[in-house]
Amino acid sequence: MNNLFSLSSAVLLAATVVSAQGPSYRGELLLEPGINSGKCMTASSNSDGATVTIQSCTGATSQKWSFSGGSVKIFGDKCLDVTDGSTADGVKLQILTCSTNNNPNQQFSYSRDFRLIWIADNSKCMDLTNGNQSDGNRIQLWQCNGSANQIWNTGYYYTDLPNTCEDGQSGTNNCGTASSDSAQCQTAWINSAEDFCLWAPPTVATIGDSERIEVAYCTKSGRGARTMPDGTLQGVHFVKTPDYVQVTGVGDFTKINVAAGDAGGELDPHGADGNGNPIGGLVYGNSFGTGQQYHEWTSFISSNEFCFRACVGARAATLCNHIYDEMGCYWNMPANYDSGVFENCDGEDDQPMGVYGTSTWYQGVSPTPTPHPAAPSSNCVPLSTVSVTPARKRRSSSGFEKVARAAFAEPTPMF
Repeated sequence: MNNLFSLSSAVLLAATVVSAQGPSYRGELLLEPGINSGKCMTASSNSDGATVTIQSCTGATSQKWSFSGGSVKIFGDKCLDVTDGSTADGVKLQILTCSTNNNPNQQFSYSRDFRLIWIADNSKCMDLTNGNQSDGNRIQLWQCNGSANQIWNTGYYYTDLPNTCEDGQSGTNNCGTASSDSAQCQTAWINSAEDFCLWAPPTVATIGDSERIEVAYCTKSGRGARTMPDGTLQGVHFVKTPDYVQVTGVGDFTKINVAAGDAGGELDPHGADGNGNPIGGLVYGNSFGTGQQYHEWTSFISSNEFCFRACVGARAATLCNHIYDEMGCYWNMPANYDSGVFENCDGEDDQPMGVYGTSTWYQGVSPTPTPHPAAPSSNCVPLSTVSVTPARKRRSSSGFEKVARAAFAEPTPMF
């Protein structure tokens, strides 16, 4: 087995980026610290010298950033700026009117490992000061060090989705509410055993042949996605842990266009070209906060089995690792896959896939280790079955009805 972790490789990747590049997502974006996707980078005002902090995400104009020619823009004419061009660790960021000559204080590159690097001194990364997640914490530059404080995910507020989010996307993210058998919705939700979506082909195909164009099939109507026909799901086990939600089970997925006998494949938001599989696939949920986007997720589906995990927090990339794409559901996500069982549970985190003590196994290396045992679960609430029901609206300020999914959990709004 090979040595487990190497933060130095991540740091090296960041430190060697010297030209401007942007994220795979397009348009106006939220910038969320990797340790808390409920917080967003926010400009305090539309004024030169305005401070840049984190605040709870609201989708406000002051949280919508765009990437253009190395500049990170907001309010149309303001740019993220290194105060006085200081190279000192701890210098705070501000916004200033965008220069017309590529002012180096306003030039950044967004790396493939989700770090915002200052091009003028590419040893410096945008950093969440002291890892403090409190509203109002000012954002700084610091030596690139591979820490979770320097991960910045890009995404969209759940009520303000774009038509498409990645180049080459076949479907749409702004799906509306009209479910149909021909919908091309590429926004999925995971909330409970009664309320989740799966990625599957728009027409009959193997997952390997269709991974870039999969669409969402959901157990709730009203999201603009396709719904799962009766009899599709034959067993569903949902678990919420401190760091992820996960749904696993069995069924007849030829009913959602997976080719008969297909052994399936893996889907995730980080394909080889930086776009997702499917391209433009977005995942949201209410388990860790209303309408939070899951930036790290991994899913497998075959003609008769599925698993879908969506992760949050500093360990998200580790617990939703997607490099074991040939190993299937149970090896990556050990859990309950029993037919005839439908349940919502609390649970503990599984051990990270591929990690054994101080070593990591890599796909293709012989021998192949056994999967980890499934982590303990508790407070399981059985359901009689899972079938399509509406995502119901309510008369309240948030616009949606809250529906209790299980006795052990707080009611969650259905979107």
